[in-house]
Amino acid sequence: MYVPDRVLTNRDLEQLVDTSDEWIVERTGIRERRIAAPDQASSDLALIAAQRALAMAKVDAKDVDQIVLATTTPDRILPSCACTMQRKLGATKAAAYDMFAACTGFIFGMGLARGLIGGGVAETVLVVGVETLSRIVDYGDRNTCVLFGDGAGAAVFQACEHGLGIHAVDMRSDGELGEVLEVPAGISRNPASERTVAGREHFIRMQGKKLFPFAVRSMEHSTRHCCELAGWAADDVDVFVPHQANLRIIDGVRERLGLSPEKVYVNIDRFGNTSSASIPVALDELVRARRVTPGSKVAFAAFGGGATWGASTMTWTAPVPEPAELAAAGATGRAS
Repeated sequence: MYVPDRVLTNRDLEQLVDTSDEWIVERTGIRERRIAAPDQASSDLALIAAQRALAMAKVDAKDVDQIVLATTTPDRILPSCACTMQRKLGATKAAAYDMFAACTGFIFGMGLARGLIGGGVAETVLVVGVETLSRIVDYGDRNTCVLFGDGAGAAVFQACEHGLGIHAVDMRSDGELGEVLEVPAGISRNPASERTVAGREHFIRMQGKKLFPFAVRSMEHSTRHCCELAGWAADDVDVFVPHQANLRIIDGVRERLGLSPEKVYVNIDRFGNTSSASIPVALDELVRARRVTPGSKVAFAAFGGGATWGASTMTWTAPVPEPAELAAAGATGRAS
């Protein structure tokens, strides 16, 4: 994982919009978020996260067959952010492309990796979730600017023993809900112009009241479906890693699944909503803290713009990294 050094606290936001630390914490659970430096684009964040994931997996970049990079904030529309990162990474053999599924992007990437490896198309797939959402957040809109942060996470997928690894991936979309979370302008439907810039149409717009019940229901149903496919009851899950969108949504999903708080990983207080990066960032922290070890039953769930949603269940197989290996794979800061 990689998160930028700059911390934007709720107190800092009090200086920008009509809000307060108490209001933000009560409604979202967020206390601070990370913001990319002016010279950092998404591919820069993704590169560090990818290097650390490859180091932890002991895989050379030149052995990666496919790079699936989930993002809503690529460096540019063309070329893809994945191809830009591939060049920086030196993954010369890999096919690289972006996954554009908003906050559900990493789950969709897991599903694609499973299919590519299971179908014999690839042996090693690098899945990255990265966002520089601070570039498309309207810091004059208190309903959205308090939510989002920047960051990147990555994971390396390879074949494993039958009955272990990824058991199921549920990938869903409903285009009827597209306007619930959108950036109205910038591409073919509404190209950039003086009018769109003046109207602040290049920033995120969200209908939070419509999003909340959809998010809770969709994440619960997808998680239950993946648990059934794995042959598990929901309570068999050792660690549940939900998309870190809002603490009240996370608590709503946890209660509907009947999970104890101890089984649900939460870091939204420190990073805010990092969209496609939130799940791999959380997974990295869990591995480093040795809360996910070989044999752990792990469930993931997310929802996002599109609308998209999904889940996955996995029995973890990678060995516990030694302290020296974790140090070599970094944890914070730009140095990899």
